[in-house]
Amino acid sequence: MIPAVVIAFAPPTALLSHRRMSSYSHMRPSTSRSLLSDEPTANNNNNPLLSIITKSRTSNRANDLLVGEDSGVFDIANENWGSLSNGTGWSTFLLAVTTILTAVAVLWINPSTGYGDDMVHLLEKDVAHGNSHLVTLAFGIIFPIVHSGLASLRPIGESIVGPRIWRVIFAFPSLCLSYSWIVYFISHIHDGYELYNISQISWVHTLAWTINFISFLFLYPSVYNLKEVAAVDKPTLHLWETGIIRITRHPQYIGQILWSTAHLAMVGTTFSALTMILLVAHHAFACWNGDRRLEAEHGERFMALKERTSIIPFRAIIDGRQILPPDYWKELIRPPILVIAVGSFGAYLAHPYMQAGAALYVKAGYSPGGILFGIW
Repeated sequence: MIPAVVIAFAPPTALLSHRRMSSYSHMRPSTSRSLLSDEPTANNNNNPLLSIITKSRTSNRANDLLVGEDSGVFDIANENWGSLSNGTGWSTFLLAVTTILTAVAVLWINPSTGYGDDMVHLLEKDVAHGNSHLVTLAFGIIFPIVHSGLASLRPIGESIVGPRIWRVIFAFPSLCLSYSWIVYFISHIHDGYELYNISQISWVHTLAWTINFISFLFLYPSVYNLKEVAAVDKPTLHLWETGIIRITRHPQYIGQILWSTAHLAMVGTTFSALTMILLVAHHAFACWNGDRRLEAEHGERFMALKERTSIIPFRAIIDGRQILPPDYWKELIRPPILVIAVGSFGAYLAHPYMQAGAALYVKAGYSPGGILFGIW
């Protein structure tokens, strides 16, 4: 669906001048033929579908500055399971993900051993005095401070403990807080004054799911390298130049707007509206904070890329600051994006289990303290 929308904007841009783009021509490295070619390998020459799944196809980047990275690039030939002693293979990735998710489950999710229920109890009883609107407001304040705050402290943190350990320090509290906020949202979505509830209308449900599906393609460009997410590969603050970045420089912000709009369109309660406003506000702040961090990391290269992109979708294309390659679809049909699409569909199928899990979590009740109670 996204390629169809994009192509609709492509014909007028072919007539636009390249003058504004040439101002940064001194920053372009020499372009090798391999960068602009898309020759299939002998192994998958007769199987186009297998070629798309196993190896990214490179678009024509003749009009690009080439100051940033090509997003979502993947080649299965360069991947390996590796031994745990190697530390860079997918075996290490699975071990790392299992370890951190187990830690989240034990130290946060499980009421008898974790502290997630203690935090929610504190917010509900001592801070909000039973008002769920104030609880989601508290989450809307605490989560951005922790998530964006730790992201902003990244240069200092990495200089002290290294990029891999800092990624764990950053990811763990973000996972814990996001889990608690999501469970609380599911459990209290009907709280407050209900203006409407049309979630049971089939076409509304279908439309909302379609918007949600599109939103996930915007929301997760940061998972193009899953090994970096799990700190198996050295985490890097990437400067993406291709793919969805051509449409909007902050796809997560646009994705959050789409996701929030779709959910609010189905259930219009004051609690739901407040939660969605808080989520969008956090991502709006992240646009400024993200640009600031990218400028500090990449300097003039980011400023050149910023000139060619926009936060508002398609604006840079309409203005002529960004020209889509004639084979732009190759930047969207790539293995990591296909994984995101499959994962989004899986998340939709898992919705009943999410709701049941949230209900079970609430029914389990409050269990004071946790596994570290004896130590603390």
